[in-house]
Parts: sequence; structure tokens; C-alpha cells
Amino acid sequence: MLAVAVERDSLRIGERLVVRFERTLRVPDDGRTYPLPPGLGAFPIHRVEDYGGRIPAGWRERGELFIPMYQREAMWIRFSGTRWKPNSVKVGVGRIDAVSGAPWDEALHASPQDYLVCPDQPWLDGINAGRGFIRQFVAMPLGEGYTVEGQLTGVERVGGIQMVVFEPRPGRFPDRPPPDSDRSRQLRIRAMAAPAAELGLAPGGKIEQRIYPDPHGVETWDPGNRGDVFVHIVNTDEYRQITGRETPPTPVDARTYTEAGYPWFRLYDEARGDLAPAGPLAGLASVHEVDAGRGEARPDDERPLALPDEQVKRLGPRRRRRR
Repeated sequence: MLAVAVERDSLRIGERLVVRFERTLRVPDDGRTYPLPPGLGAFPIHRVEDYGGRIPAGWRERGELFIPMYQREAMWIRFSGTRWKPNSVKVGVGRIDAVSGAPWDEALHASPQDYLVCPDQPWLDGINAGRGFIRQFVAMPLGEGYTVEGQLTGVERVGGIQMVVFEPRPGRFPDRPPPDSDRSRQLRIRAMAAPAAELGLAPGGKIEQRIYPDPHGVETWDPGNRGDVFVHIVNTDEYRQITGRETPPTPVDARTYTEAGYPWFRLYDEARGDLAPAGPLAGLASVHEVDAGRGEARPDDERPLALPDEQVKRLGPRRRRRR
């Protein structure tokens, strides 16, 4: 099994893969597909085992993690790995596969592909909901019918984020980096309270993003050499009760950010292909659509946003750092 370690606000799984859960702007859910929003800093990651009796009932005592989020706050997941020896990664939300929409299991499947290869996949901003776009990860309380889990299973009991990372089979890639390789290249940097204690992830607005097909083949990955992660998402009150700390302030809304002249981002990656959504993810209702079905008015921070073309920075295939 691959070792899992928390290193400040990063999660290291095995020797090479580093994962960060990044705060970001929530894009308006107005039918448009937006460029990539910026990163606004990483969510703090905590180990359940460090907090003993203060953790909620039902959590296992070892091997689990948690992060805090505000209700309706958005996030994306950043992967940093090595090109000379990649990893495959499965990502689940409430035990639903975020790539295929299938019920969660810990095996890799090729048809349809239900995992990422990191690199080249440098990030995941949401569920695979359409050709060339995802629906943004947005935190919502369990039990109210918003989450991917609730819409596909009819119950909301799990929440959080599940992740399994696989090593390649022996001999498929070098065991040591080539002399001229960049061993620690980070593929993407976007610098720059709920009625339920635990949160899940619901579909938000549309963001331009491709889910790349596996160029190596599913047989490349070693099912016996993997690392497993479960990340609970807690609201601000529960986070304070567990840790004694305050949750970092929520980011500004997308309109305020844009009106201040700050950049959004677009990646040139058309040549890498895109996995079509296979299964039920394309038909899920977004947070706004659930609200509208209940007769709730659109909040001011979810109004359609005019985004000037000159504020969209274009990133080439080799220049993937974001600030």
C-alpha cells in the first residue's frame, strides 16, 4: 500500500503524487461555460486521528482526513506528479465516481474509463458532465438533495471525497528520473455555515475542462500497489468545534474578482482528447436548478457574469503555472 502523508496543506500519496484541495471562485450557473477560475489558496487538511474524541460519531479513528468548507463554496483538486513515472487516480464524491458516474469501487475500469492519469491531468474542477466541460464542485449540506450522491442514490450518508491512487506495474516506466527531468514540476498553480455538520459535493456551473483518455492503457496500472484516501468535508461550526480554529475567510465572489480586473485562465489542450460523460453525470441538476425547482430566487452572487476576453489568460501546453 502507498503511504499517505499530510504535508502542510498538501497530501502526498506514495513517493511522487501531491494533491491539494484548492479554494476558488464559484462560477455563475447561467448556461454559459466559463474559463478556469483562479486558485485562492489551499484548504487546510487535517488527520482525523489527531483529534481523538472531538471527531463526529461514525468516523473511523485512523486513515481519514477532513477539510473545512463554507456552504456553496467551490473547490478544485490539483495534482502534481512526475512525467517520467505517472500515477492513475480515481476520484469519488459521496461514493460516486466523478469521471464515469458509476457507483464507487476501488478498481480501475477502461470502458468507460473511470480514472485520471496524473500527469497529464493536472487538475479536476468538478464532475465530468459534458464534452469539453465539467460542472464545478460546490459544497452543500447532506440531506437536502443537492449533492451528486443524493441525486443518484436517493440518500445522502457518505459525502466527502474518496480517492485511490495506483502505481504503474513494474517495468512500465523508469524507476529513476532521467538526468534532465524536472522531478517536482507543479503542473498548475492558480495563485492568488451549513445546517448539516458534514458536507458533500454538488454540481455547480460549467467550466471549460477536458478529462483526458489514458494514453497508456488500463493494464499499465498495478491494482496491488495503491493508496486510499477518504476526505470528510465539514462546515465552519463543526471545524471550529473539532480544531478550535476559525475557517479561513470565504473567497470573494466571481463578479467582484472580475470587476477588479483579475485574470481567468484557458489551457491549450485540444490535442489531448476528452472523455465523454458516460452514465448519469450529464443529467444531474445543478445547485441553481435545484434552487429554481424549489422556487428560490437566484442570489446576487450567482447572476450571469460578463467576462471580457482580455481577462482570460491563455496557457500553452508547456506553461501551466497560474498566478
